[in-house]
Amino acid sequence: MTTTLPIPNKPLNVLVTKTLTLPDVSEEEALMIKEAAGPDAVLNIVDSPKAGVPFAAEADVILGITPKWLFDEAPNLKWVHATASGVDMFMYDEFVESDVLLTGEKGLVGGHLADTAFGLLLALTRRIKTAIELGSDGWSQENREMMRFSEIELEGLTMGIVGFGGTGRHLARRAIAFGMKVRAIDAFPVTPSDGVTEVEGMSALPDLIASSDVLAVGLPLTEETKGMCNYAFFEAMKPSAIFLNVTRGEIIDGFGLEKALSDGVIGGAALDVAPIEPLPPESPLWNFDNCVMTPHTAGASQHRGRRNLERFCRNLEALRTGRDFEGVVDKKAGF
Repeated sequence: MTTTLPIPNKPLNVLVTKTLTLPDVSEEEALMIKEAAGPDAVLNIVDSPKAGVPFAAEADVILGITPKWLFDEAPNLKWVHATASGVDMFMYDEFVESDVLLTGEKGLVGGHLADTAFGLLLALTRRIKTAIELGSDGWSQENREMMRFSEIELEGLTMGIVGFGGTGRHLARRAIAFGMKVRAIDAFPVTPSDGVTEVEGMSALPDLIASSDVLAVGLPLTEETKGMCNYAFFEAMKPSAIFLNVTRGEIIDGFGLEKALSDGVIGGAALDVAPIEPLPPESPLWNFDNCVMTPHTAGASQHRGRRNLERFCRNLEALRTGRDFEGVVDKKAGF
C-alpha cells in the first residue's frame, strides 16, 4: 500500500470542502493550511462539495468528501484527505482503481466513539434509560424496586471486541477501567495494546460471540461486513448479552436485530448507528425497552475538526518533503 507521493514540482492547488465534521475554517486555520501547503500555494475553501466543482479541475489535493461527480471533475487530483472516519462513500470503482491517495481520520476518532458506547451501555445496564423515561414515576416503590433488582454491574463481565482498530482499542481501555475482562479479534494481524494481551484472528469469532457478556462491533463497512450481524449472529450470543455498535449501521441486518430483541435471544442492544439512517419512526427498534439508541452522533467532539485539520497539515508537509502520510486508507480493503 502506497504511503508516499512524488514531491510536487509546482505550487500546490488545495480545495477544501466544508462538511458536517468540518463546518467552518477560521482565518487562522486557513493560514495554517497555506503555510503547510508551501510557497505560492492556491487555497480554495467552499461551503460544500457541490460548490467545489468550479475549482476541481485545478485541484491537486482535496480536503473533505469527494463524491464521484466531484472526482470526475478533478483530473489532476493526487490526494484526498477525508473529513469522515468511515470511508465507504469513497469506495466507487473509479476512485478505488485510481492512483489518488486517500487519507483520513483513522485512529483519531475512537476515543469519543468509545465514550458514547459506554454511555449507551450504562444507560442499559444501570437502567438510566428506564429512569429517564419514567421521570417522577421512577420514585414509586414499585418502579424503584424494578430498577434496583434488574441493574447490572460491569465489573467481572467479558467484553468481546470484533475489530481492534482505533475504536476497539479505546473500548478496551474503558472496559478494563470498569473492571471488565476483554477479548479482541481482528481480520488482520494487529499489535495488542490497551490492556489486551492477544488479538485473535476471525476464526475465533464463533467462540467470542458465545462467550461475551457485551459484544462490541467496531468494524468498517465493506462488502464482507455488510449485514453480518444477522439473526443467526444474535442467536449465537448469550441470552443476557448486550450488542454494542457505534461504527457502521449497515453491518446490522435490521430484521435480524428486531427479531432477536423480540424473541429475547439477546439481552439488549446499544446503538449509535442503525441499519437504515435516519431510522424511520415506524421502526420496531424504537419500541424495545432493552434497546437504547443515539442518532449517529458518537463521532462528535469539540476537538475532532481541529485534530483532523492538524493531521491534514502534517500530511501536506509530508507531500512536499516525500515523507510517509498519516492515516492512509487501504482502498482495496476499504478502510
